[in-house]
Parts: sequence; C-alpha cells; structure tokens
Amino acid sequence: MAFISRYAALHDSVYHGYLTREEQRAAEYHAMETGVMISPRAAGFRGYLHDPDEIMAEFADAGLPEPRRYGLEGAFWLYGDIDAWLDDDERRELLLDAARRLESEPSLLGVSGHLLAVTPV
Repeated sequence: MAFISRYAALHDSVYHGYLTREEQRAAEYHAMETGVMISPRAAGFRGYLHDPDEIMAEFADAGLPEPRRYGLEGAFWLYGDIDAWLDDDERRELLLDAARRLESEPSLLGVSGHLLAVTPV
C-alpha cells in the first residue's frame, strides 16, 4: 500500500515557500494534528496524511501481517539540487545507495513525502 506522509505538506510548503501564507500554514498544522489536509490554495490538495506508525495499526486491523515500511523519497526530495544528482550517473548511484541505507529507518520515515508498506500475503 502507498501512503502520503503526515508531514509531507509541511515539508512541501517550506520547500516551495508557501509556509509564509497564514492560511496554508494553518491547514498544514491541522493536517499534522489530525491527518486531514485541505489546502486553501486554488488547486490545493485534499486527502488524508498518515503518520508512519498508523500504518502498522491499519495492517493489524485488516488482519495482515506487520508490514515493512519504506520512505520512497527519504529526505532527498527536499534537496535543491536533487535533479542534478539524478542526471549524473555517478552521483545518482551514490544517492540511490544512500537512499537504500535510510529507506526503512523508523526515525526517518516522516521526512519522506510518500511511504510504501509491503507485507507478504
């Protein structure tokens, strides 16, 4: 299953400079508290944002085995020069190696914009 991180909206807002807008900031802080995101922007996002720990309970409630969780972007999506790293063969391999080492670290899951939970069924 794929999830959007509870903290993705706030990270995105800082990255794109929207945090200075009071309405946007209020929506993101509300989403951090409740998971419900309703962006005030005209083409804004509406949806539920998951805390990484909620995923475990949802799988248990569904009768599924405990999943392995992965942060798909990790922190790297927040770096200003990520495209340059991905466009360079050598640096891309270094970046992917670093991402693999961090992708399942529980303390870092919330920094990733999107999460993937996988369980054998």
